Amino acid sequence: MASDSTSISAPHPNAPAGEFPDDLEEAILRLKKEQNAVLLAHYYQEDEIQDLADFVGDSLQLSQMAKQTDAEVICFAGVHFMAETAKILNPTRKVIVPDLAAGCSLADGCPAPAFGKWLEDYPDHKVVTYINCSAEVKALSDVICTSSNAVRIVEAFAGEKVVFAPDKHLGRYVAKQTGRDDLVLWQGTCMVHETFSEKKLLALKLRHPEAEIVAHPECEEAILRHADHIASTSGLIKYVAESAAREFIIATEAGILHKMRQVAPDKVLIPAPPEDESCSCNMCPFMRLNTLEKLYLCLRDLSPEVDVPAAIRAQALRPIERMLELSV
Repeated sequence: MASDSTSISAPHPNAPAGEFPDDLEEAILRLKKEQNAVLLAHYYQEDEIQDLADFVGDSLQLSQMAKQTDAEVICFAGVHFMAETAKILNPTRKVIVPDLAAGCSLADGCPAPAFGKWLEDYPDHKVVTYINCSAEVKALSDVICTSSNAVRIVEAFAGEKVVFAPDKHLGRYVAKQTGRDDLVLWQGTCMVHETFSEKKLLALKLRHPEAEIVAHPECEEAILRHADHIASTSGLIKYVAESAAREFIIATEAGILHKMRQVAPDKVLIPAPPEDESCSCNMCPFMRLNTLEKLYLCLRDLSPEVDVPAAIRAQALRPIERMLELSV
């Protein structure tokens, strides 16, 4: 769901099936050109959306690209906090999304009123907030971080008290990497990264003893303790491409496998099993709400549109720009 103060235009009606062109991919490429739109997609999107995107990346890379683009329209195939960030960085450009319901369990689990009230107990702390949060929560922060740069950003506050939100697993990982056992953590989690089973991971490792385990730091400590490499989404892709190992067990959202297969076609990639293997629990249900049909309608109608109120934008822009400065 979108954050409370974010203004969002009414969603377009679903077009009858007969109104969709026979070749959706070609129509989407045509609309991008006609609308002077750039399509930004996260690594967790469906393969066909990634293939149509002008740029595919993780949260940090997408924020950097959103800041650099000169397109009149930014179409964000990801989740709503990413579109909000793009709008904060580009207030004069139209930012559209394929599906307004594409939210984030981390963002939803850290509502701004509750977060602001919680921060009252830590008035002398710097607030480092993971980018997976609403614009209003960003506005309450001193600096935003991503999994790519969280360690570096916390290290920039050496000697100062720090609150880290909203992901407790990423926060625990950062604390371990920085030696900061005094980090105060908001107790949020990602519904996808919590789904991986340590027992089933170890069983899979027994069947593939030569495979390296790579994991995203949003995973629980029970998973991270077995990982050969822990990194952000882009960091995991880079590692798999460059590692001498041939087999990998991947403990993060399964959408990453598409890019991994492109950059490392000779590698064997095995998704880590969720606790409940009867479901697709290692796929983000919010990310998967975006489809080619919705993307086509979004570009055709330039709707739904995401906006951020000026006051919230001004407050949220400072910690985002601070993140980008510290990420150079």
